[in-house]
Amino acid sequence: MNEERMSNFKENFSNMIASISGNKLLLTLRDSFVLVSVTTMIAGFAIMLNSVFLDPFGGLIFGENGLHLGRIMFGSQAAWESSSLANGLSTVGSVINLVTQGSMSIFALFLVIVFAYMVSNNYYPKAKEHMTSILYAVSAFFISIPWNWDYISNGEPVSLSGVINTSFLGTQGVFAALIIGGLSVVMYNKLLGTKLKIKLPEGVPPWVAATFESLIPGTITMLFFAVVTGVLHLTVGQTMPELLLQMIQKPMEFIAGTSAFAFISQFTWSLFMWFGIHPSSIWGAIFGVTWNVNDVQNMAGTGHHLYSTMFMNFSTIAAGTFALAPVLAMMIASKQEGEKEVSKMALMPAIFNISEPITFGLPIIMNPVYLLPFVITQPLCFYIGVFFTKIGFIDVITNNVPWTVPPVISGILFTGSLNGAVVQLVNLAIATAIYLPFVRLGGRIAAQKDELGELV
Repeated sequence: MNEERMSNFKENFSNMIASISGNKLLLTLRDSFVLVSVTTMIAGFAIMLNSVFLDPFGGLIFGENGLHLGRIMFGSQAAWESSSLANGLSTVGSVINLVTQGSMSIFALFLVIVFAYMVSNNYYPKAKEHMTSILYAVSAFFISIPWNWDYISNGEPVSLSGVINTSFLGTQGVFAALIIGGLSVVMYNKLLGTKLKIKLPEGVPPWVAATFESLIPGTITMLFFAVVTGVLHLTVGQTMPELLLQMIQKPMEFIAGTSAFAFISQFTWSLFMWFGIHPSSIWGAIFGVTWNVNDVQNMAGTGHHLYSTMFMNFSTIAAGTFALAPVLAMMIASKQEGEKEVSKMALMPAIFNISEPITFGLPIIMNPVYLLPFVITQPLCFYIGVFFTKIGFIDVITNNVPWTVPPVISGILFTGSLNGAVVQLVNLAIATAIYLPFVRLGGRIAAQKDELGELV
């Protein structure tokens, strides 16, 4: 009876999560952030290259807290800092930082373009031209963001008129990009489906006809956002992006910075995976508007957030706790030939943090023996990383490193110090130790089944 209830629970839970993960809006959000993240990954690599290897004063190679190569080469730290080589490295670093300005500083602009395309493609697949949806979405976004605003310079307020507030092109405009971009695409395409369009004779080339058909729907869409912007300015003195920042984005950022949010995300990440549902299908969209924003701000130097997807990758996935730890535990403790063979085949992918060969090959997925270690290891190692950060052993993660970089190496690159490798080694050792008794338990259960089989 208990087995039947457990089976029913597994089926119902899997069906519920599958329906959520298959939601079209969540998939659209997830895919949009994945596409935009390509540019931030390149910028993150540039920042890592600069801060870890090229920085003549604080990097791993030349810095005071690194290998001191500059001081060794020039006899003293002062001589190194005044050398032409150090100045040359600083110049190279400033050029590399231009990549950041060309990507992270216009993160929201990239997002409105990509999200508009994804909404148009997913919700209006029969549209003649998706590019027009993107054009009106970008136009609506620029109509809505502040062009008249105040800032403080040397303690004095300065008012600007007719100058765009570029902070909303970056991470402050994330929710504005999503809401304005999505709403403009929906409005334009709904209007396009009505009779409010200019019909040209059939002999006119299709691309010309499509352009004229879009004029009235596009004009109404742009006028709508212009009117909304004007009304908001007259009534509350703020634009839509400013209101969205205060009412939605900042509260979301606050929630994403809490331990409760971090624990739920880490606990359910592995739990979903145990049920055979890839956690990114659920958390991809949520992280997109929370921890991914923290990633960008940390890399750009405009934020100092402990919790981020980069920190999650550093402390858990890239530390080997998801893939390498169970493989090592089986290689150490398993006496079953089948498990030994699977662990040998899964070792090389696991070194690069690819878990599917072990999670599906053993399997760990839907295997009650490995439920407890699989679910508790990730949040435990995550908070071990939090502990080492809070005591100052490592700094907040500001380098974006692909999660497929092997443990230890990725720890150095994430943190720009050898301490990052130490933290990952600690997490990997603890995760492996957690799996060991369950590997032995699985071996005893398998041996008992074999004995019962022989008796029968």
